[in-house]
Amino acid sequence: MRFLFKPAWLAFIVGVVAFAVACYTLLAPWQFRRNAERERDNAAIATSQATAPVPLAQLVPAGPGAAPAPTQAVEWRRVTVHGHYLPADEAVVRLRSILSDPAYEVLTAFRTDDGRTVAVDRGYIRPVENNALPAYPPAPDGEVTLTARIRLDEIDRKQRPPMFTDGHHQLYSVDSHLLSAVIGKPVAPGYLALLSGQPGALGEVPLPDTDAGPFLSYAWQWLTFGVMALFGLGYFIRLEILQRRPEGGAGGGDDGDGAEDGGPEGEPGPGPDPMLERYGKSRF
Repeated sequence: MRFLFKPAWLAFIVGVVAFAVACYTLLAPWQFRRNAERERDNAAIATSQATAPVPLAQLVPAGPGAAPAPTQAVEWRRVTVHGHYLPADEAVVRLRSILSDPAYEVLTAFRTDDGRTVAVDRGYIRPVENNALPAYPPAPDGEVTLTARIRLDEIDRKQRPPMFTDGHHQLYSVDSHLLSAVIGKPVAPGYLALLSGQPGALGEVPLPDTDAGPFLSYAWQWLTFGVMALFGLGYFIRLEILQRRPEGGAGGGDDGDGAEDGGPEGEPGPGPDPMLERYGKSRF
């Protein structure tokens, strides 16, 4: 078994073991987490569909200081808010894909009766020629009551800064913090996704697909790949041992020609190892 300490074999063993460990500690758990997140989101969406809208303050209290962020437990719930839009405090979110087509989303500040300013995603609009931002209806003036879904702020992992172009502040994610930065006013964490038919609504952003997804299947596949890698390692080690065994067996001569000399009393000796004939000498 000294061959296992050769550099090529050591690298092979380390690579296989590292892959198996990654399957069980990183790749499969990652897919299990994604499956749990999908199940949680699907349950929250189903609950929101079956639950009547309630006032925003009932689920996300305003508080005496800075407004708290909504939690995952209340995401997707339908709520009502009363107040007025701040049409001048607005931004558009670029590079969106709605129903597989490019779109912009319009994010407008809204002042509620309890004194906080929230971000309202009024919905989407389609770009015009050369993906330019089209004209769209402004938010209405005066007091209105809105029904919307609570959403958590998105995270732009590329951390792209806002820009000002075509006469509008433009963002790369629906994020109340970015809206607050471009309008220069405090905005409560999270945002409200407006439902269709509400004052100021544009195209309603559809709910995400609620199928189970492939994540659980992928998780079990990674677990299987880890087991197969270890079995494969054992198979190749066994094969190497068979290839290094003398052709005449354990009692054969040093020249390995026991098969030609024959066994005791003229009987033919053991034939060549079929594994050796099939795979040849070791490449390691």
